[in-house]
Amino acid sequence: MAVNMLNIEGLEELDQHAPVVMLNLMRFNERSRDGDGSGWDAYLRYSAITVPMIKGRGGTLLWTGEAKAIALGPHQGNEWDFVALVYYPSVAAFLDMMTSQAYETEADPHRRNACAEHVIIATKEAYSKFRTS
Repeated sequence: MAVNMLNIEGLEELDQHAPVVMLNLMRFNERSRDGDGSGWDAYLRYSAITVPMIKGRGGTLLWTGEAKAIALGPHQGNEWDFVALVYYPSVAAFLDMMTSQAYETEADPHRRNACAEHVIIATKEAYSKFRTS
């Protein structure tokens, strides 16, 4: 994500050491902006680069899937193609990845080519059936 779009101020207000799950909402371009396949193809190139970056910071993909239909709420502005839940052990780990030179030069161009729109929402766990404590 281009650093100018990253809400660093808002993220810095969060507990930097607390785990965070990032809810990613994506709408793909029909064609990749660089002309190399579809938006989905560009997203796969982005994922191939970012998944090792996420894992290298102690994070993991929890779930990904196609957004199929609006079940409740306004349709306008909510036409998403894909959803991903990504766990990071801390907000600081997410910020470290997103502001790294490697992300900016190697990964983000593919994301920009792939996505007509990409929103990431930082979440704090209220309940999880997977909690072990």
